[in-house]
Amino acid sequence: MSSFEDQRSLLTGVAYRILGSVADAEDVVQEAWLRWSGVDEATVDDPKAYLIRVTSRLAIDRLRWAKSRREAYVGPWLPEPISLAPDVAEHAELADSVELALLVVLETLSPLERAVFVLREAFDLPFSEIAQVIGRGEAATRQLAKRAREHVQDKRARFEVDLGQRRQITERFMTAASDGDLDGLMELLSSEVTLVSDGGGKARSPLRTLTGAINVTRFLASITTPDGIAKFMASISVTDFADMSYGMATVNDAPAIVMSVAGRVVSVMALDIKDGAIDTIYLLANPDKLTHLTPTFPER
Repeated sequence: MSSFEDQRSLLTGVAYRILGSVADAEDVVQEAWLRWSGVDEATVDDPKAYLIRVTSRLAIDRLRWAKSRREAYVGPWLPEPISLAPDVAEHAELADSVELALLVVLETLSPLERAVFVLREAFDLPFSEIAQVIGRGEAATRQLAKRAREHVQDKRARFEVDLGQRRQITERFMTAASDGDLDGLMELLSSEVTLVSDGGGKARSPLRTLTGAINVTRFLASITTPDGIAKFMASISVTDFADMSYGMATVNDAPAIVMSVAGRVVSVMALDIKDGAIDTIYLLANPDKLTHLTPTFPER
């Protein structure tokens, strides 16, 4: 099984990018391992290519099932975050340019478009190999890749911001929020800012996307007061939050604000910047999506 273990991190990276879910990605990789265990390795010319094909096909099938499940999800659905914490080092390959905002855009692609985009743009696989994965001709595969790339570029190109600027704005945002500085928050937000919050019906969280600086600031003010924090903690069955802490972290290869209580991550907030102002806020609070994270993240 050495060939499989050598490729496990790569395969997890493929599955995560296609699925946007750590749990689903790990399930897919485990199923790929089960299939590999029944194969005579000596009959496989290129184990890496073979395992990528198997994992990608399993991920596509699972994504089709997951999309129907997400339609019944309570409130907005956001991808599960990943970090570069030491004890989740197996996810290190995942974090390279897999930002939450990009994964959100990938959610709008069809399963085949998403798989083609991931395999081509993230892993630089030849179109001939991708065509084998999805069971289409090479010309059709190239067309899928072109359509997916144009869609992603249309949604994401205008949001490219220097990482240093993103970190600076995130730090200013965190300071203003913790100090209850509403004027400071308003200065950082674009007039048409949106806040997308994923509580999954298991955490106190808006069930609809909030739009506009006033609405977003009003919500942020409500959750940063002692009463707001207490209500949020109660919604996730935390009664004693004396050990609550928060700080900057690297999540999905970008700056984010992470809150933890007694060694448990309870929320992750990531910001998308446009023209020097915060354009989108992603707030992840569904506890099921945070269990694999550790409360201490290394800075990069």
